[in-house]
Amino acid sequence: MKTSVLVVDDELLIRKSLSKVLRARGYGVETASTGAEGLEKAASIRPQVMILDMRLPDTDGLSVLRRVRQVDPLLQVIVITAFGDVQSAVDAMKLGACDFLRKPYEMEDIVLATESAGRNFRQASELDLYRRQAWRHYSGEEIIGESAAMRDVRDLIEKVVRSQATSVLITGDSGTGKELVARAIHYRSDRSQAPLMEVNCSSFHESLLENELFGHERGAFTDATDTKKGLVELCDGGTLFLDEVADMPIPTQAKLLRFIDHRNFKRVGGAQDITVDIRLVAATNKDLEAEVRGGRFRNDLYFRLKVVSIHLAPLCERGDDVLLLGHHFLGEFSRKFSKRFSDFTPEAAQRFLSYSWPGNVRELRNLIERVVLLEEGEKVALEHLPPEMLGQRGPSFEVPSRAADASSLPTLAQIEAEHIGEVLRLTAGNKSRAARILGISRQGLIEKLRRSRLDGGVDRQVS
Repeated sequence: MKTSVLVVDDELLIRKSLSKVLRARGYGVETASTGAEGLEKAASIRPQVMILDMRLPDTDGLSVLRRVRQVDPLLQVIVITAFGDVQSAVDAMKLGACDFLRKPYEMEDIVLATESAGRNFRQASELDLYRRQAWRHYSGEEIIGESAAMRDVRDLIEKVVRSQATSVLITGDSGTGKELVARAIHYRSDRSQAPLMEVNCSSFHESLLENELFGHERGAFTDATDTKKGLVELCDGGTLFLDEVADMPIPTQAKLLRFIDHRNFKRVGGAQDITVDIRLVAATNKDLEAEVRGGRFRNDLYFRLKVVSIHLAPLCERGDDVLLLGHHFLGEFSRKFSKRFSDFTPEAAQRFLSYSWPGNVRELRNLIERVVLLEEGEKVALEHLPPEMLGQRGPSFEVPSRAADASSLPTLAQIEAEHIGEVLRLTAGNKSRAARILGISRQGLIEKLRRSRLDGGVDRQVS
């Protein structure tokens, strides 16, 4: 697609020459001779790049720049200034201009500046699209569930986002959705236009984590050949998400506590205090109070982080939310893989509700993805489910009392035959599905069936 350019200059010769050169390079070009005409065309044609003269007959270029950036923040503006009028260029850059050229200029300089501005526009547009998609995805719509526990979570998120800087501690088992809540807090708040930076505290050694958070000055250590900004500095105005915060080393905890108290920090090897405005969101699957008692986590930091605490219950405690989430993931992956799955059979739904879900929402999502990818149909059935879910029902053999004769205990072959027979019943005799559930090859299953039939074992079970 052509990059569209709007040239705003009161000199006819300049408008014609710029139009000719840029059109020859494949740009779509419109022109305006006054500030008012430039603003009108900017609003109607929505160009990607504006070349703007600072001196116009009806207004100054800075006023045009200020107004056009309010209408379209993504528009890239190149300002043209008279020789020696450096202050106008500085002011323009402060207002969001991407480049400036001083008169007299070379046409090639204009072309290069326009090419760079076009790239900037495309990058800014992609970032804006990502932010809008992230807002829709994490603004609370994806926090699915009608259980009392999940309603409480949504209510707390709604209260937290009204505050600009309240620290939040999210607790819950692995896979319960702590990252989703952290992102919802960011994208539903006024900080959503600023960055969300995430760091897993368990992934870094002490010195590396400090460097990741606070950055370093050039020469701070042997390999520090350049100054590096840390995540705290990079997310100024936004949100810093500290995942697995319980694994943060004690020395780094002390530095984080100082930052929370003073809202400033020094880069590693630096002497200058840097002040930023961020919200801290921390998450852990550990019992932080137990970590405090064990001396592995600072008591004062614990209370600084726990201004608001949000706990995510295990999936098995959320009742029918399992099926709500299951339908949501079915829709997501059916669209992704162009499949027709849209529901569960009653038997499969019951198994979903009775299963303990040790991996929580992450396990549920992965299971649905695997089923939709590998299977066919409109409904998820028992035959599509993995062995650990089908094995929730106990064996049909009665456990003998201690006083029972050992001869009454079933043999290993009988137990195997019983289990194979049950799986075959669940799969309606489909040997390929049964073999996959049993974790053996189809040929291996056929061989076991052949051996069992010699004893009449499976025949008795499936007859």
